[in-house]
Amino acid sequence: MMLRRMDPVREFVLASNQLNRLFDEALGRDAGESPRAPWMPAVDLREEEARFVVDVELPGVKKDDVEIHVENNVLTVRGERRFESGVKKESYHRVERTYGRFSRSFTLPVRVKVDAIEATLEDGVLSLSVPKAEEAKPRKIAVH
Repeated sequence: MMLRRMDPVREFVLASNQLNRLFDEALGRDAGESPRAPWMPAVDLREEEARFVVDVELPGVKKDDVEIHVENNVLTVRGERRFESGVKKESYHRVERTYGRFSRSFTLPVRVKVDAIEATLEDGVLSLSVPKAEEAKPRKIAVH
């Protein structure tokens, strides 16, 4: 059995989106007629012995539209998913994907090597390798 840490904000946004779709369908409204919640990409964050690994789902986002910052042990990923250029909005019958700016921030429990963070964006997933600072790594102390 796998344990998953609950994110109340994400759960609320997902429930809100589902309720909005339910009411839109019941009232016969098009998805473009109702206000949408801001886009918040899904994130997996895991800790390994020497580093943290962060995977952020960013389908349709270009690497030039992503910013990554670490300040006071807070990792922040910001960016924007842009609406397709060259296509008129009037030609769409339904728009369910959310576009616009996003920002996700996470407080890391230990100090990290900011200069050694590596980031790759492949197949719509941003992967971050965030190495822990030397003083944060567990050490075995010998007793004499």
